Amino acid sequence: MELFLWRHADALPGVPDFERELSPHGHQQASKVAAWLRKRAPADLRLLVSPATRTRQTVAHLNDDESAFQFCLPLYESTSPEAILTLLGWPNIAQPTLIVGHQPLIGALAVRLLAGASHPSAFRKSALWWMQTEPGQDSAKLVQVVDGDMLG
Repeated sequence: MELFLWRHADALPGVPDFERELSPHGHQQASKVAAWLRKRAPADLRLLVSPATRTRQTVAHLNDDESAFQFCLPLYESTSPEAILTLLGWPNIAQPTLIVGHQPLIGALAVRLLAGASHPSAFRKSALWWMQTEPGQDSAKLVQVVDGDMLG
């Protein structure tokens, strides 16, 4: 099963945090990662998205139909990786999924999936980690890391 973790692209500073928008650079990053993902993601990809403006704008470069998103407030509130895995139905994830979220949760989720540990890890803005997992297995295998600043 395919699982993609995508940290939102670069955002403008501001308050309130929930309403921060992508910077022009962030839109470029998101566009590049979305183009890369469009070539590789399964057609039935589930979109689990933080409801914050910058995450919605990031994933809109992949799919601009917000009715296709499953908004998940715990992705914004930095809930534990275990809570997000429960939402996914882990370890028996039912369909390929893209999670679009924030640091430090997205990095902690990656570490939990790859190493079984629950501690944060660096996760660059607009980075996307592609993982694969087998039903019933508690860990995932890293396939590729993509960075919006390094794509052509």
